[in-house]
This record gives sequence, C-alpha cells and structure tokens, in this order.
Amino acid sequence: MLTHFIGGLPVAAGHPFPVHDPVTGAVVRQAHEADPEVVDRAVRAAREAARDWAAMPVGERAGWMRRLAEGIESRFDDLVAAEIADTGKPFDQTGTLDIPRGIAHFRAFAEIAAQRPDDAYHLPGVLSYTVRRPLGVVAVIVPWNLPFLLMTWKLAPALVAGNTVVVKPSESTPGSAAVFAEICAEAGLPPGVVNIIFGYGASGQLLVEHPDVDGVTFTGSTRTASTIMRMVADRVKPISFELGGKNAGLVFDDCDLDRAVDGAVQSVFTNGGQVCLCTERLYVQRSIFEEFCARLASRAQEVEPQPMISLEHREKVLSYYALARSEGAKVLTGGGVPAFNDHRDSGYFVEPTVVTGLSEWSRFNREEIFGPVCHVAPFDSETEAIDLANNSDYGLAATLWTTGLDRAHRVAQRLEAGLVWVNTWYLRDLRTPFGGMKLSGIGREGGLQSLDFYSEPTTVTIKLEQPDA
Repeated sequence: MLTHFIGGLPVAAGHPFPVHDPVTGAVVRQAHEADPEVVDRAVRAAREAARDWAAMPVGERAGWMRRLAEGIESRFDDLVAAEIADTGKPFDQTGTLDIPRGIAHFRAFAEIAAQRPDDAYHLPGVLSYTVRRPLGVVAVIVPWNLPFLLMTWKLAPALVAGNTVVVKPSESTPGSAAVFAEICAEAGLPPGVVNIIFGYGASGQLLVEHPDVDGVTFTGSTRTASTIMRMVADRVKPISFELGGKNAGLVFDDCDLDRAVDGAVQSVFTNGGQVCLCTERLYVQRSIFEEFCARLASRAQEVEPQPMISLEHREKVLSYYALARSEGAKVLTGGGVPAFNDHRDSGYFVEPTVVTGLSEWSRFNREEIFGPVCHVAPFDSETEAIDLANNSDYGLAATLWTTGLDRAHRVAQRLEAGLVWVNTWYLRDLRTPFGGMKLSGIGREGGLQSLDFYSEPTTVTIKLEQPDA
C-alpha cells in the first residue's frame, strides 16, 4: 500500500485504489487517494517549508540536487522495478533512459542554476539589476507515460529555483514517485520541500485550486489543461503546460532511406506510441512513397507490441483503428489486438499499425491517438510538405529526413513546432527550450527557460548620487 509523503513523513489517509499491471491486467499495488484534508495538509507543509528553502543560497540548493541524484543512483533497481510494474515498459527503455534521465535532470539543473548570472543595466548615474525570487508552492501534475522522467524534469528546476512542491503523479503510475519519496527522506531533504500525494483527477483539482498554491506545471492532455486554466483563472496563477501532439514527419527523396525508415519505426512505435513526441503523420515524397510504405509496414510487423497504459486507453486506440476503416483508410499492417497465447492476453496490447489513404481533414488525421499508429501520405513539393505538416491544431514536434543541408535549415525553420529533429528523433540537450505551439502547450521547459518559469524577476533601480566636485 502506497502512502502519501507529507512534511517528510508517510501519511496513510484516504480510500485505497488499485494500480494495474498493463502487461497482465493484474493489480500490482494499491495507493491511498488524497481527499481535501490530505491535500490541504500537503500544501500547508510545503508553505511552512517555503521561506527557509527560498532563503537558502542557490549553491546549497544545488548541493541538495546532487544528493538527490546520488539517492536515485543508490535506489536505481527499485525505481526500475516500480516503473516497469506500473507501465509495462521493457528494461531497455526504463533502465537506459527513464531513470538515468532523472539523475541527469538533477545534476544538469544544479549546474545551470549555480552558474546563472544576474542581469545588470547601466545608465549615467543609474544602476538597474534584477533578482529572481521563487513562485512559492508549485503543484506538479505528472502523466503516466514517462512518470519518473517527467516528474524529475519538473522537480529539479522547481526545487533549485527555491520553490517547494506538491507532486501528484498519475493514478496509473504512482510507484516510482513513492520510491522517490523514500529517497528524499533518506537524503535528509528538509521536511515539506517535496510532498507527494496520490489520487485521481479529483485530487489534482483540489491541489490546483488550493489558494496557497502559487503555480502549476502540468504535462498531459490538452483537454485537461483547458480545465486547469479555468480553475486557476480567478487567481491568475502562473501555468506551464506541455500537452499533446499530432506530430508530423517529412521524408524527402534525397534522404538516406534506411535511416529514415529506422527513424520512423522509432518515432512511431516507441513505448507503444505513448510519447507526446511520437510521429502520427508521415509525409513522404511521391517518388519513394510506395517503397517507404512497404518497408515501414514490414518493419512494423517486427516491432514487439507494448501495452497501453490501461484498458480504457486500449479501447480508445482501438476505436481509432475502427475509425480509420470507417473513414476509408487502407490498413497496411496491424489494426487489431495481438494474440500471445500467454499471460499477456489479459493485458492491454494493440498491434503496431500503419494506414494510408485518408483525407487530411479526417478525424483520424486531426485528433491525437497516442498509440502505435501512423498515417502515411505522399507529397510532391517542398512547399506542399511544409503546408501539410503545419495543417494541424497541434505544434509540439516534427521530424525531417533529408541529406540536403540547405533544405534541412530552410524547412526546419518554417515548421510550426516547438522542436524539430533533422535525421534523428528524441535527441535532447537539457539546456535547450522544450515545449509546443498551438494546442501543444504554453511556455517552455529546459535550461534557463525552466528557471524563468519557476521564478519571478524583481527589478531594482538605484539613482546614484554624484559626488561633490
């Protein structure tokens, strides 16, 4: 049974709820659901710790970030096991990306914050400079697809900037957050700096609406983000949203075709397509369209299916497979549920799927599916490719496959996306901005952009008196 972590201590309160293993459908753990009293207790603990934590020199806070990174390393196996149990991911993703990236987040933001200079401006007889102060108490709402990676992505900059936090992980994936709570206690982190509560959307709503929460950072669906915006509107709380996508990939006929196919397989099917950066729309220059489709469909048949996070989400993805057929799609491969003839048949799997033949205005091509599926369509010119890619309400990420240096720069700068990868995918420098345009989000995370969100500038201007002659 997982308990909340409030003020440095475990708190067992609220009704228990089950957490399922997506691979088998079995219950793997239970957690307490935060009620109004628990949420208020967590926010009060964060508020009580906020003044001393904010007053601590940034170098000392950076030292705490390094200690937390060391704590993650010491509990590496426990975190991997918790993440696999909740998400069904293979070790080669959880053990080589998700948990190591959490370590990197704390170390990277420790260095970025410790080395950040203050701004100063001079006019004759005038000195103006800026100091940054933390927001205060930040609500951190974490999704289920990359639970530990995205939690630490938000926690590291929020904490090193001087905020205290209340974290609510997804009800589907609370395990690694519970282990992290133990890491905070083992490291001796001051009580109340990090608080973790569990529960469904109602618990998150209580947290977001709490009057003593000063800012909200959320990764998840655009629909939920719109709801959060309405919740915080009256108090005008700062918000940072990293939301959904209907990401496009452009494949030009001068590409390295082997590399482009490999990249498409990775960007479409990683984690069962349950990554906000995954590609759901592929546009391929007509001269190589048939060959690309054949090779992608063949490779998709070799992809090991990954479970959807829940039965509900599996049914959603399958409903889009049915929608594609009803809208007239040609299914090149997949489109159903795999049969394993073992314990996985009780899990939440769908087949990796490739379709073509749909209108750009079909629901299938307009709505985020968040599963292992893409639609492939041909294009004739560079201008057409750009227009097709930008014809979306979303603008999170895009991929571009070409060996033409001029084309790579020219096209990348015209794509309406917060991130553009050229001849690669999912490659990140933690110092660079991360986030989306349009319905894909508000604000940017990463590097100084994260520190800017989690703090507010105060400008101090001093009139310098001139000495007597």
